[in-house]
Amino acid sequence: MLIRSEAPADILLIDRLLKTVFETDAEANLVMRLRENGCRTLSLVACTDDGEVIGHAFFSPVTVAGQETNWQGLAPLAVREDHRHQGVGLALLAEAQATLADFDYPAVVVLGDPNYYHRAGYQAALQYDLTCCWPATEEVFMVLEIAPGSVQQHQGLVEYCEEFNALA
Repeated sequence: MLIRSEAPADILLIDRLLKTVFETDAEANLVMRLRENGCRTLSLVACTDDGEVIGHAFFSPVTVAGQETNWQGLAPLAVREDHRHQGVGLALLAEAQATLADFDYPAVVVLGDPNYYHRAGYQAALQYDLTCCWPATEEVFMVLEIAPGSVQQHQGLVEYCEEFNALA
């Protein structure tokens, strides 16, 4: 398996992957809008040895308490069904963390399954007084500290790019 940055030739493959992995086209449409509006910080693909895209992770900027913090939001993370439970998602997350660290991005937030994301080092955001705008997300809103001490520097409402509002 190879993990690399998204290339222009991957855009339609990623779109197809997202449309098959998720129940609706909302995530695929979100990624397309974020990309088109210049809100892509990092987009990684996982490929088989013969070049098939089997996984994708997308990161875009978030603000904390209305401030630009250089923090990133992970959404979505997708792995093709026939490649799940093989470490593809965790490998994407590890590569993303290393890449974001190389470019001095201090933290990442995500809404997702705590049992899964805890394995990648994410912690409950609420323990750092971080919240998001969506209701009943206290258990599933998490943060990953990339730069030591960066999470304790900010508290409050974490807001994703406005393109996410179409999901609500």
